[in-house]
Amino acid sequence: MRVEETNDFSLTVTSFYLKLTGLWTAENPAEERERKKAFGITITVMLFGLFIEVRDVYYALSRSFEDTIFTLCNIVTVLIIVCKTSILYVKKEQFTELLAYSENNFWHTNYDASEAVLVKKCKKLCTIIICLFNFFAQTTSFSYIIEPLVEYFDKSVSVRKLPLNMDMDFLLEPYIYELTFLFQVGCLTAYGIGYLCVDNVMYITNYHTAAQFRILQYRISNITGLINIEELSAASVSVPDCIADQCYTKFKECIKQHQKLLTYYHKVDKVFAIIVFIQILLFSIMLCLDGYLMLLDDASPYRRMVFTIHLFGCIFQLLMFTYSCDCVLQESMQVAQSFYSIQWTVLPMNNSGEMLRTDMRLVLMRSSKPCCLSAGGFFTVSLETYTKVLSTAVSYFTLLRDY
Repeated sequence: MRVEETNDFSLTVTSFYLKLTGLWTAENPAEERERKKAFGITITVMLFGLFIEVRDVYYALSRSFEDTIFTLCNIVTVLIIVCKTSILYVKKEQFTELLAYSENNFWHTNYDASEAVLVKKCKKLCTIIICLFNFFAQTTSFSYIIEPLVEYFDKSVSVRKLPLNMDMDFLLEPYIYELTFLFQVGCLTAYGIGYLCVDNVMYITNYHTAAQFRILQYRISNITGLINIEELSAASVSVPDCIADQCYTKFKECIKQHQKLLTYYHKVDKVFAIIVFIQILLFSIMLCLDGYLMLLDDASPYRRMVFTIHLFGCIFQLLMFTYSCDCVLQESMQVAQSFYSIQWTVLPMNNSGEMLRTDMRLVLMRSSKPCCLSAGGFFTVSLETYTKVLSTAVSYFTLLRDY
């Protein structure tokens, strides 16, 4: 892959994270072996974290209800990471095809001045979204380390804590504690990277696909090129047949591009549909648990801080993800509107003119059905999904507060 050659910061960061988790593509057998090693380490760390949190539920039940909710929230977070990375690894061949197509047709393609402006805006938006999302994800991971560090360096406190509670006394012995602490810091960093790397790909894919639909709209509205059909019509001069031939040739290229975009995003849906379904399903639970722990009366300042950051990070992540899907949905339907910018009514009724009008009707009919990302094929993801998930989370939160 030639991502290193681009000046797109969002692509550079995303490819770096995917390489660390072993989900990026390999160009030779040596890179394939390194990729498998990286993924083996990633999935081992994730399963280790999931084992720790599931085991901690047993001890949390005997401590307090707050500790139980705290542990359940951690389990949901790690479970999302395990599911996303595992599913994407299983579908690595389809994922590799998507990356190759995006590279050849989206990231490293020559555009004219107007199209380059649209692509530049898309890259800028991707950079902003990914930087903010990465900030929330890594800040949440780092916040788990703050309290143990403060207590470790506080001479008045004799109790040692680990970022991830393991309830093993021998781990608190000198040297063993420091080594375990460093190991868990590495695990938390890996959780942060695993949590955001797959979502980064989905953000970039959605925003670049929406940009391609905007470019398609621009090309359709400009199929007449530099020929001013309005002036010819106003001067009562019949439009030459050659102009209709030229317009129809350009229009056929637009139809091919439209078909390619529809096929491409259908493949995107096949790769990410199950991931999206699991993520949205668990998001309402996570938002509920975060809100409960954040507003708990006897919650410690440390946990209140952790889950305040986590809650706002989840809300922001869900908003940006559903917004990116909604952009694709809206832009794919806006393709039909671009036909109203064409002076197709004054084109001569020769063979090309008739074919253009016929094909235009077909494209209008297809554009009325939006191109969208589904959650496992059960429902379409859009901004409406965002409001429904928040509504469900508030309902769960109300029941939990009454408990």
